[in-house]
Amino acid sequence: MLIRDAVPSDEPTWRKLWLDYLAFYEADVPEKVTARTWERLIRKQDGLLCRVAESSGVTCGFSLSVLHAGTWTTTPVCYLEDLFVAPEYRGRGIGEALVRDLVGLGKTCGWSGLYWHTQAGNQTARSVYDRFAKADDFVRYRLSLR
Repeated sequence: MLIRDAVPSDEPTWRKLWLDYLAFYEADVPEKVTARTWERLIRKQDGLLCRVAESSGVTCGFSLSVLHAGTWTTTPVCYLEDLFVAPEYRGRGIGEALVRDLVGLGKTCGWSGLYWHTQAGNQTARSVYDRFAKADDFVRYRLSLR
């Protein structure tokens, strides 16, 4: 297995995985937003970072993260916003490897921390995430401004 930065030629495969990810969460993201997200990921703009996982030469998963400043630290914090592994590749340790990859990058680059969230009922993801940390007791609030 190989985990690496996404490159422009990954776009068709990433888009397929991205659409499967959005379908899983029953989310509708306009094409304009998807195109702009890909552009920002490839250019590493706005603190965005895309890592892809390959198994036997096939791109089968990704992690999308946002590096940002924090008020409780002097070094960047990484928010793992999206992580997805194609269903046919699950159970092979790819999700765990994608998280471990970010942990390694964070240690190498001097990030102060890594955090993420998932749906309470997403037991597949939680079984991976619980290997790294236990869920805390914070409650998330969301307010749309559009």
